[in-house]
Amino acid sequence: MKCVFCGGKIEFRNMTFIYDENGNYIFIENVPTEICTQCGEKTYSPGVADEIIRLARKETTPVRMADVPVFDYAAQATL
Repeated sequence: MKCVFCGGKIEFRNMTFIYDENGNYIFIENVPTEICTQCGEKTYSPGVADEIIRLARKETTPVRMADVPVFDYAAQATL
């Protein structure tokens, strides 16, 4: 299978999908993903995309909660 954007090789991997809505983040682990080894483009089957939407709408209970440190590059960069 080839990437529709660059023609690179597609690999199937389980990845973490990160969803952000107005600063509220949701991490969905072990999502079946098709990823291009050349350009990094990620795609999901229609069924997987539907399930991601269902989980992002919080229609189920998360398996765990996590505290995540947040840094502001613009405020803290020393370049």
